Amino acid sequence: MSRSRKSVRQCGLDDGGGIAGRAAASGEGLPEIGVVTKLRTRPHKLFSPRKSEKFLSPVKMLVGREGNYTGRAKFTSSDRCHLSSRYLPVKGPSVIDRMDSCAYVSQFSADGTLFVAGFQDSDIKIYSVDNDWKVKKNIRARSLRWTITDTSLSPDQRFLVYSSMSPVVHIVDTGSSMTESVANVTEIHEGLDFSGHDDDDHDDYSFGIFSVKFSTDGRELVAASSDDSIYVYDLAANKLNVRIPAHRSDVNTVCFADEAGHVLYSGSDDHLCKVWDRRCLGTVGKESGVLTGHLEGITFIDSRGDGKYLISNGKDQTIRLWDIRKMSSNIRGITMPRHVEWDYRWMEYPSHLRNRKHPNDQSIATYRGHRVLRTLIRCYFSPSYSTGQKYIYTGSADAHIYVYDLVTGALVAKLKFHDQIVRDCSWHPFSPMLGSSSWDGVIANWELSETKRFHCP
Repeated sequence: MSRSRKSVRQCGLDDGGGIAGRAAASGEGLPEIGVVTKLRTRPHKLFSPRKSEKFLSPVKMLVGREGNYTGRAKFTSSDRCHLSSRYLPVKGPSVIDRMDSCAYVSQFSADGTLFVAGFQDSDIKIYSVDNDWKVKKNIRARSLRWTITDTSLSPDQRFLVYSSMSPVVHIVDTGSSMTESVANVTEIHEGLDFSGHDDDDHDDYSFGIFSVKFSTDGRELVAASSDDSIYVYDLAANKLNVRIPAHRSDVNTVCFADEAGHVLYSGSDDHLCKVWDRRCLGTVGKESGVLTGHLEGITFIDSRGDGKYLISNGKDQTIRLWDIRKMSSNIRGITMPRHVEWDYRWMEYPSHLRNRKHPNDQSIATYRGHRVLRTLIRCYFSPSYSTGQKYIYTGSADAHIYVYDLVTGALVAKLKFHDQIVRDCSWHPFSPMLGSSSWDGVIANWELSETKRFHCP
C-alpha cells in the first residue's frame, strides 16, 4: 500500500455552487431523531463535559472508567460513541488498489473483516482487511452487461452475489480455497434468474438489476430493476418468490427496513420513495405508503435499521431524511413534472432548479453540498457501534466524500483525494476506517483523525 500526499481540506462552501453544510428541517421528526442521536452519544452523567466543552477529554473518561466512577467498571455504548464519534476516518488515504477500470461498488462486510470492490471490467475483489488488505478472492464475473451494478455478501460471508444490467444475478462461494474465481472456468457462478414474468413479452435480457441485497437471515435476495419492479428471490427454494410492479420508472435502489425483513424501502426515477409491507401484498397489492420531496430521480436509499428512518440520495443534488410515519397513502396530486431537457448522465444540474421545493415535501431534513451526477451515487448512515449514527456520508460527482452531521446538517468533513467520481464508500462498522471507490480505478482507505480539526467555520 502506498501513502498519498494529498490531504483533507477544511470544509466550506461546495465547489459546485450548492449550499454546503445546511439542513432544512421541518415537522417534528427531526427533534425526535435528534434526541435519540444525542442519547446514543451522550456519556454517563458522571463523565459529562462542562458547558464550555463540546467533547469530554478521553483521558478523563479513561480515568473515570478505571476508577469505576459509574459502578460499571466499563464504558456504556453511549460512552463509547461519545468518545469514538469525535474521531473521523479522514486521514490519508492509503491506496489499497489501483485498476484500469471504473470502480462502482465498495463495501465492508458486517463484521469488518472483509472489503468488497466491484469494477466495470467485470473484476470483483474481496480484500482481507485484517491481513494487510491482501486480496482474498479475485472474482471474474460471468455474463457482464455494462458493469457490476451491485454486490452483496451473505450474513455468514460464505456467499457473494453480483448483478449487472441483466435479469440474472450470480452467486459465488467465497469460502472456497480458490483465490482466482473465473466464472465457469475455475469455479461455478450459479445464475439466479429473476425474469420469471407472467407474460411472454420479455427476452432474456429485457431488464437489468441496479441493486441487490441479502436478507438478514440469508434466505432471500431483494433486487431493484430497470423494469420498474422489485423482486424477492427465495434462495432455499431457488426460485423467484414475488415480483412487485413498484414504480413508474426505473427502480434504482431497494433495501430492508430492519432485521425482521417484512418491510422494504424503494427509490425510483419517478422521484418517489415507497414503503412496502410484504405481509400485506397478498391482500392490499400495493405500497403501504409514499414519501415525496425529491424533485428528480432517487439513486440510493439507506435504512437506519429501526423501521422508522431512512435517507435517500437524489438527482436533485440533495440527501433527504425521512420518517415513514409521515408517509402518504397514495401519490395522487403530489407528483411534479420532470424536466425532460435535463439528463444527469451528461449535464450539470441547472442552477435555476437548485432552489425549487416540492409543494408536498414530507422529508424532515435536507442536506446539500455534494453532487449527484452521471451515476447512481450512494449515501449511508454512519455506524451505530462507533458513532451512534451521528453522521451521514456520501460519494460525489466532484470526486470528494462528504460527511454531514445528521441533526444539525453541518458539513463536518470533505475528503479530497480521488480524481474522478466517487460512486460508493463504506465506513467500517467498528473501527475508524472508511473505504472509497472511484471511477479513477482507485480503492482507498481513510483513517482516523479528530473531528475538531475539520469543523466548518
